[in-house]
Amino acid sequence: MKIALINGPNLNLLGSRETQIYGSQTFESYLDQLRLKHPLVELSYFQSNVEGEIINYLQETKVDGFVINAGGYTHTSVSIRDCIEAIETPAVEVHISNIAARESFRHTSLLTPVCAGSIIGFGLAGYSLAIHSFEVSSQE
Repeated sequence: MKIALINGPNLNLLGSRETQIYGSQTFESYLDQLRLKHPLVELSYFQSNVEGEIINYLQETKVDGFVINAGGYTHTSVSIRDCIEAIETPAVEVHISNIAARESFRHTSLLTPVCAGSIIGFGLAGYSLAIHSFEVSSQE
């Protein structure tokens, strides 16, 4: 099974950005842990601060599923939403923080209606939960 992890804007700053919200671990070090925890899953990783690059990656990457944390684009990008809806590959939306408990502009996700599921507020563990959801669904 191949799963692509996608992080949007500013998530390249994990480990140093607002550590009280996002924690002090970098995503690269967490990715190593994910690969150990899910040894039967081939994980690829892409991060971009550019909306169009995320859309191109979603359209061009051939995997069994996407785990996407679109960052701020979650609340603003009709284009990423339309892309996820247009492709056949399922996507699970992940947010490190509980977006419903933060500023009101973060409460609405444009991606939720077109994703297979959403995992919010469990820190970096949300990525592992999303990967696990693909593992379980492939066994059904």
